[in-house]
Amino acid sequence: MTGSAPATPARTAAPTAAPPAPAPPRVDNVPLGILFMVCSTVMFALSSALAKWLVAIYPVGEVMAFRSLSSLLVCSVFVLPVTGLAVFRTNIPGQHIARGTSQAISQTLTVLAVSMMPIAGAIAIGFSAPLWAALISVLWLRERAGGARWTALLVGFAGVLVVTEPGADSLQLGALFALGNAIMYGSVTVAVRGMTKTESSNTLLMWQLLTMSVCHAGLLLFGFRMPTAVDAVLLVGMGIANTIQQYCWTRALSLGPTTAVSPFYYMSLVWAMLLGFLVWGDQPTLALLAGSAIVVASGLFLLWHEARAKRAAKTAVSAAVAAAVAAASAPPHGLVRGATSVPVVSAGR
Repeated sequence: MTGSAPATPARTAAPTAAPPAPAPPRVDNVPLGILFMVCSTVMFALSSALAKWLVAIYPVGEVMAFRSLSSLLVCSVFVLPVTGLAVFRTNIPGQHIARGTSQAISQTLTVLAVSMMPIAGAIAIGFSAPLWAALISVLWLRERAGGARWTALLVGFAGVLVVTEPGADSLQLGALFALGNAIMYGSVTVAVRGMTKTESSNTLLMWQLLTMSVCHAGLLLFGFRMPTAVDAVLLVGMGIANTIQQYCWTRALSLGPTTAVSPFYYMSLVWAMLLGFLVWGDQPTLALLAGSAIVVASGLFLLWHEARAKRAAKTAVSAAVAAAVAAASAPPHGLVRGATSVPVVSAGR
C-alpha cells in the first residue's frame, strides 16, 4: 500500500510591520504665540537697556563677554543634559563659526549703538534687518524681486534715513553702528536659510553661543574692570534676559503662523521708548516716530507679500501634482473602456 505523502504544514504569513502612524497635525495656538512674542519684545528691550546702562560703566568687551557667556551657560544647563555633546556634531563647522562670528559682531554693534543714541532709535534702525535680508537674497541668492518687493525695500530704507536724520549734526556714529548691525543681521538671516535644512535648532543655537562666547571673551584683552556685586548680577541678568528673549521668539513662531505673531515683535519699540524715557529721559522725536512708522509699515508689507507669494507657489505645486496624478490614472491612448479593454484596430490602408 502506497503511503500518502505527509502533509506539509501550512505556512503562516509573516507578520507585516504596521505602517508608521502619521505625524500629528500641527495645532496652532495663535493667542499663546502672540503672548510669547510680546514677552520676547519685553526681554529684548530690557536686555538692550541693561547693556546701555552697563556699557557706560564697564568696557564694551566685558559687557559682551558677560552677556554671551551667561547665555551659553543657561542654554547648556537645559540643552546638554538632553543631547549631550552630540549637539555639536556637524558636517559644516566652518559655516557655524562664520555665522557665530557674524552674530558676535552684530550684537557688539548693537550695544555700541545703544550706548551712543536712544534705545528706541537703535531698535528702529535694527528693524530694517528684514529689508536688508530681502535685498541680499536678491543680490546673492539671485531671488526674483518684483515691483512690490522693490517698493517695500526702497520705502523701508527711506524710513531708515528719516530715523537717522543724516542732515542733523551729520550722520551720528551710533546710527552707523545700528545700521551695520541691521545689515549684518540680515546677511546672517539669509545664511541660516540653507543651514536649517541639515542642522537642528539646538545645534544652531549652541554653536552660535559657543562661537560668540569665544569671540567676546577675546575682547576682555582690551579692558576689564572688576564689577561690584550688584553690577555682576545685572551683567548676568542681561545674558539671561537675552536667552529668554531668544526662547520666547522661537516658541512664538512654533505656536502660530509667522504672519500672525511676527508683527507683534515691533512692540519692542514701545518698550524701548518707555524705558528710554523713564531711565534716561529720552523723548521720542518726530523724525523717530515718523521713520519708525515707515520702517514698520514696509516690514509688515514685505512680510505679507512674502507670505502671499509662498501660498501662491504652494497652490501652484499642489495643482501640478493633482494634474500629474490625474494624467497617470487616465486610460492609455488607444484603449476603450468597457467590460474589458481591447485595442482599437484602425482600418488598413
